[in-house]
Amino acid sequence: MADNTTQKTSEEDLIARLRARDNAAVSLLYDMYSATLYGVILQIVKTEEVAEDVLQETFIKIWKSFDKYDEKKGRLFTWMLNVGRNLAIDKLRSKEYRMKGSTNSLSGSQVNFSSSAFNPDHIGVREVVEKLSPEQQTIINLMYFEGMTQNEIAEEYNIPLGTVKTRARSAVKFLSKLFKGSV
Repeated sequence: MADNTTQKTSEEDLIARLRARDNAAVSLLYDMYSATLYGVILQIVKTEEVAEDVLQETFIKIWKSFDKYDEKKGRLFTWMLNVGRNLAIDKLRSKEYRMKGSTNSLSGSQVNFSSSAFNPDHIGVREVVEKLSPEQQTIINLMYFEGMTQNEIAEEYNIPLGTVKTRARSAVKFLSKLFKGSV
């Protein structure tokens, strides 16, 4: 529940205090907006623990980058909401989150598979991928066997994103034809 200080502080006063780097203003900002921001972040990431982490990251980013807030472009809460939403989406897209999510879903499974059961070599997938051009093989290996996104591949290997997408698309088309027996 908000105290009298929270209720009496106007948005303009809060902005001025934050611009002056008033540490108490951050606490006030947190008291005023954390519950709502947490709710929005939780809707995106779906896990309370992750939502709490993203909320903390959100307030740190707000504090560190407050000089970028422009009240002429919108209300303080709208800007904060965008910061939190973007961090939540970034968290969902992160390799760490995707890997953690996939291992969590497997750990809750009742079926106990040996690690060799998921080896692509056992079902001949690697042999089929070897029929691709070297460039396509690289993209498919990174995407499907290493778990990288197309953006991550483009950044890490300094390949234009459009090239990564084209190679992936043409490789999938070729593999699709192989599996249908058209090639």
